[in-house]
Amino acid sequence: MGQEPDPDKMPLDASVFPEEVQAAFFVYNLMPDRWEGMNGVYLGKDWSSFPIICDVYSLSNIKETFFFAKLYETLQVTFKSKKAHERQKADQRKQQAASGENFTHNVTG
Repeated sequence: MGQEPDPDKMPLDASVFPEEVQAAFFVYNLMPDRWEGMNGVYLGKDWSSFPIICDVYSLSNIKETFFFAKLYETLQVTFKSKKAHERQKADQRKQQAASGENFTHNVTG
């Protein structure tokens, strides 16, 4: 595109994080997601599989892995909640515009 990539604007690679954080990302991505059925709200991860995954992969520092994975989940839930709220507001604005609720008449005379 005619521009040099700016390293400060590039997304971080998992390898730049400490080993415990990398393990947390790995475990987090293996766990299934939970969604609210009626309106599709993201609820986070299903943590019932966490001990099994840690056992299968023989993770040594389970407490730190759990801490970082929960921290990451909090960030993900917050981000997805904000995006859903923005999408909902945009849909409301579209509906209002389509219904003519915001239409005003300029009457002079």
